[in-house]
Amino acid sequence: MAAGARRSRRAEYAEATRQAIVDAARELFRARGYFATKVDEIAVGARVSPATVYAVAGGKQGLLSTLVGIWSAAPIVAESRELIVGLTDPEEIMREPAAMTRAMRQDYGDIMRVVLDTAPHDATAAEGLATATARYRAGLGAVASHLAGLGALREDVGAGAALDVLWFYFGYAGFFTLVDDNGWSYPQAEAWLLTAATQALLRPAAA
Repeated sequence: MAAGARRSRRAEYAEATRQAIVDAARELFRARGYFATKVDEIAVGARVSPATVYAVAGGKQGLLSTLVGIWSAAPIVAESRELIVGLTDPEEIMREPAAMTRAMRQDYGDIMRVVLDTAPHDATAAEGLATATARYRAGLGAVASHLAGLGALREDVGAGAALDVLWFYFGYAGFFTLVDDNGWSYPQAEAWLLTAATQALLRPAAA
């Protein structure tokens, strides 16, 4: 076997091992919480040794940072931002963050919950949450600025206030409250949040 092929096999095995550890940690953090989960349990779930969990993934703290990166740097965020820049219809612009937020909740809501619950008691989680929140708000800020530039906002709402309103509806609490706490479906929650945010932000003519 050629040296390049051997290196490729080793790289594939290393990546598969890393992914198995991340997947096991994600499931255990979701089910038991960050603090109640032990490295030994992650190792069992990934079918590796505890030493491998530390060497490959940096233990629990390294895994939590990895999960924050998976959530906050998801490709859909950049894709949505690029799409919004090219839109000129205010209602269409509003639909995009509503749809993106729903998709993020469905795909990464478990990670968000773990980080939000852990951050008040752990510096790594707090740092990760601050980074994720900054990226999150920057995306919504681009929506607010674009709407302001189009003259689509209500007269008493500037770009800064629009960002705060968008955060109120599409930040962490909206979908969690409606779906997790109240039992709404994701489509129902998305439709209600979109309607409420649109009414709060857009001039009647623009809406």
